[in-house]
Amino acid sequence: MIKNLKPFAALCVAAGLAFGLAGCGDKKTETAPAAKADKTLVIGVSPVPGGDMMNFLKPKFAEKGVNLKVVEFSDYVQPNMALSDKSLDANFFQHKPYLDDFVKQHNLKLVSYVPVFIAPIAIYSKTLKKPSDIAEGATVSIPNDPTNGGRALILLHQQGLIKLDNPKNLFVTPANIVENPKKLKIVEVEAAQLPRSLDDVALAVINCNFALGAGLNPVKDSIAIEAKDSPYANIVAIRAGDENCPELKVLKDLITSPEMRQFINEKFKGSLVPVF
Repeated sequence: MIKNLKPFAALCVAAGLAFGLAGCGDKKTETAPAAKADKTLVIGVSPVPGGDMMNFLKPKFAEKGVNLKVVEFSDYVQPNMALSDKSLDANFFQHKPYLDDFVKQHNLKLVSYVPVFIAPIAIYSKTLKKPSDIAEGATVSIPNDPTNGGRALILLHQQGLIKLDNPKNLFVTPANIVENPKKLKIVEVEAAQLPRSLDDVALAVINCNFALGAGLNPVKDSIAIEAKDSPYANIVAIRAGDENCPELKVLKDLITSPEMRQFINEKFKGSLVPVF
C-alpha cells in the first residue's frame, strides 16, 4: 500500500509494465491492434493480494462482456501515475489516506471508487482477555513509524485506554495523548519487532503482516481489532470524472460480490477483512 501497504511489499514480485488500451475516459493516443468486440478494462494491482483477487474475477468479467487486463506493479508510485496518464482505468493497491496524500503531493485528479478490504491492525496480549483488563502503569508497544503509530494510537483511543486530542488525525503521535487514566507506558518499537515484544508488554498493537509472520491471526488471536469502517480499507482508485464508466460499474459490482467475499475469506483465512 503505500506507507501501510509496505507490509505487502515482501509478498510482491517484480512485474514488467505492459499496458493495454484503457477503456474508460479519454484514452491516451496509442498504437494498438484492432479492438475486439468485448470492452476492455485495465487495472493495476500489487501481485498479492490484488492480483489474486482480480485474476479470480477475470472469468466473471468475461461473462459481462468485459475483457479484464491485470497489470502487476512492484512499487507504489507507478500505479497512480499510470492511472493519471490513462494507461490504466483503475488501480487496486492502496488505502485512502495514502491516495489522498499522494494526490496532494503530485497534484493528480484521482479518487477512491470503492473500499474492498482491511488488512487490520489489532491488539494482542499473552495475558489479557480484553484491553480494559490492563493494569495501571502497564506497558503498551506500538509501531514506531508515523502512519502505523498513529493507526495504533487511534485503536487504543477507540478501546478507551487513552484519549487523543483529535482521533480523526491519522498521523497522531504519543504527544497527542491528552488523557491516560491508567498511566500506561507507550513504547514505540520497530514494527517487525512488535510480536517479540509481547513477552515484555501487557499489550502490543501489531500490523497484519507481522502478526501473520508470527503465527497470529488478527481475527482469531487478537483481543481488539480495527472496525470495518477503518479509513485504512484498501480501495479501488479511478480518475475523477470516470465514475459512470460502464466497465467500472461492472468492476464495482464484481469486487463487492458475495463470490468475492467468499474468495477473500477462504484464500486469506481471516487475515484480510472484507468491508462490503
